[in-house]
Parts: sequence; C-alpha cells; structure tokens
Amino acid sequence: MTINIGLELRHLKTLHALKQTGSLVEAARSLHLTQSALSHQIKELEARVGMELFIRKTRPPRFTSAGLRILQLADEVLPQVRHAEQDLFRLAGGESGRLNIAIECHSCYQWLMPTIDAYRQQWPEVEMDFATGFNFAPLPALSRGELDLVVTSDPIDIPGLTYIPLFRYEMLLALSRRHPLLDKEYIEPADLEEETLIIYPIDHDRLDIFNRFLDPENKEPSQVRTVELTLMMLQLVASQRGVCALPNWALAEYLEKDHVAARKLGSEGLWSTLYAGIRVEQKEQPYIADFLETARETCFKTLSGVLPAIPG
Repeated sequence: MTINIGLELRHLKTLHALKQTGSLVEAARSLHLTQSALSHQIKELEARVGMELFIRKTRPPRFTSAGLRILQLADEVLPQVRHAEQDLFRLAGGESGRLNIAIECHSCYQWLMPTIDAYRQQWPEVEMDFATGFNFAPLPALSRGELDLVVTSDPIDIPGLTYIPLFRYEMLLALSRRHPLLDKEYIEPADLEEETLIIYPIDHDRLDIFNRFLDPENKEPSQVRTVELTLMMLQLVASQRGVCALPNWALAEYLEKDHVAARKLGSEGLWSTLYAGIRVEQKEQPYIADFLETARETCFKTLSGVLPAIPG
C-alpha cells in the first residue's frame, strides 16, 4: 500500500515556528501569516496525517508523537535547505563580500558571538568585522557605506536605510534582592525619583527607560551613573548602589542564580524591538539575508523571553 501524506516545506516551517515561539499567535507573526491562516494550515496538515500534532490549550504547546516526528524531520531538513541555497549562491560566484557590523548594545554580545560562529562556518569567504556603537554614530556611518549592518533598538529615519526586525524583548528593572521596591508588582516612573539609575554611556533620549518610561511622566532619577559593562552594572545593583534597566535576556542568568531581582516597568511592561539596519540596495544580498536568518535562529535558541517581531 502506498502512503502519500504530501508533507511540504511550509508544513515543516510551521511546526518549527510553533515550537520556537511557543504559541500560535507568535508563530503566525514569525511566518508573516494571520493566525487564521496558520490554524488552517495546521488543520490541513493534521487532516493529511490523520491525527493531531499537538495538544490544544497548552502553553508552550505539547506535541503528540506525530508532531514530534515532523519536528524531527524539520530539524534535519530545514538546515539542509538553507545550506543548499548557500551552495547554489556560491556556485553562481557570489560567495565573497564584506560585513562590517556595529552594535549599539553591550548585552547583544550574548547572542551575537554564537551567531557569528555559526555564520562563519557557512560563509568563510565573507570578510567580517564589528565594533560597538558607543563612541560614534553608527547609522550615519552605515548610510555612508562605512558599515554594512547596525544592530539597534533605536532606528532613525535616514534615506537609503531599512530596518529588519529581529525579535521583541522586555526591558526589566534590575534591583538588589533587598530593595524595598520588590514589594511592588511593577515599577512606576515616580518610583525612580529617589534612585540612582545606572545606564550605558548613551544619550538619554536614545534609552527606552527615559524616552518611553520616565520622560512621558516628567520624572527623572535622583542620580545617573554610566557604566560600559553589563556585569559591572549588575554588581553595583547587587551591592545596593543603584538600579538599572536591562533586556530580559541579559538578566536571565543573574535572576536564575538569584544574584539580583527584577520587576517589570509599568503595568503592561516595557517592550522593545531589536532591528538590523542595512542599506536598501543590500537587502537582497544572500550573505546578508542569511546573517539575519542565522541571528534570528540563534536568538530563539539561546535567549530567554524573546518573541518574534511584529510585522511592520
């Protein structure tokens, strides 16, 4: 007897996205589909297979044996498809290029280094270099062609540049484990008026803690202290010498080890999006597009609490 379920690449991508994101809503966003279209696609696949692929109303979804088998196939096939596409591009003579990257956040190194390690294995001929964006203006440099990609949470409208969303994340306020603000469910702007706020050496108007949290309520901290290293920031917080706002992924390790505590900023939380800024004419360059895809995959594998970016 011949069995022909008719699995397609889109089916593998759908289940893979559902596993990565943990919800139908976020999986749909990551695939640039409506939730209705995604649900229809899953029901179609389940009809072909003849059984459910995951248990509804569980979060994260709990996959059935059939779902796990398809996920196993996705883990095997999807990387092979990407590698084949890279090989075809190389055969066409486009394997070389330049990728000079600037980073506007120190905490990005947590996922950027494994991204670069994975990327170099697939694109060894691409010349790479990177630097932090603390001591110069990286986006104008990108526009001038001095850089090829800028990782930023603060996109600026500059002609010729486009911004590709990588993922969403929540900013949390890191506190010492004995801080009185831990009695609160969430932090309000007025709560920081008596605090020393520790920040990276960046203009205040480019930091979410100011432009999206304190400034709209005309509030400001008692003092501001600048520190370049995330570890030093958290050491100061732990020793009750200030508080700092950091991405949830940057705090995850320290919260797990109980070195510091954290509270969300505002009743709804303070969510931001991380972008990759590139020049418009480079958007279709395969070695740049593949770096962005590698970055997304690495982030969802290595970071806690990140979500797919909302399609713009």
